[in-house]
Amino acid sequence: MPPTVPRLLGIAGLLPQLIAGYVLLENNSDWRFTALSMAYAYAALILSFLGGLWWGLAAAASEPPAWLWYAAVLPSLIALGSAWPWATGQPWPGPSMIVLGVALIGSLAVDWQLQRTGIAPGWWLGLRIPLSIGLGGITLAIGLA
Repeated sequence: MPPTVPRLLGIAGLLPQLIAGYVLLENNSDWRFTALSMAYAYAALILSFLGGLWWGLAAAASEPPAWLWYAAVLPSLIALGSAWPWATGQPWPGPSMIVLGVALIGSLAVDWQLQRTGIAPGWWLGLRIPLSIGLGGITLAIGLA
């Protein structure tokens, strides 16, 4: 089981996306664009944050596998790339939210490898699984709605 502080802060980290989803369910047109923008930004921010976590774990490891350095850069590139539709006036945010949601859930593949190789602490997946599925799932739901 993850330590109490990271577990509680991780769960609290789901609140911004839940609040955005709630605002969207209320169907208040005054807040719709704001809620969508914030949900998109939060998902992109957290995805980039995961890359930073992986970079930090690689830096702390005595002999990290080379793939980990590349994997650590990908979340930021995916987050940035997901902004392309918004930046060019294409349909947004649905497709971008789906990309981010899938990437958040897919990040568990890297987390699993980190745990398997002993680079991440033993409790890592106990924290990462519910958070990645939670945030990724909420982000997908917003993107599909």
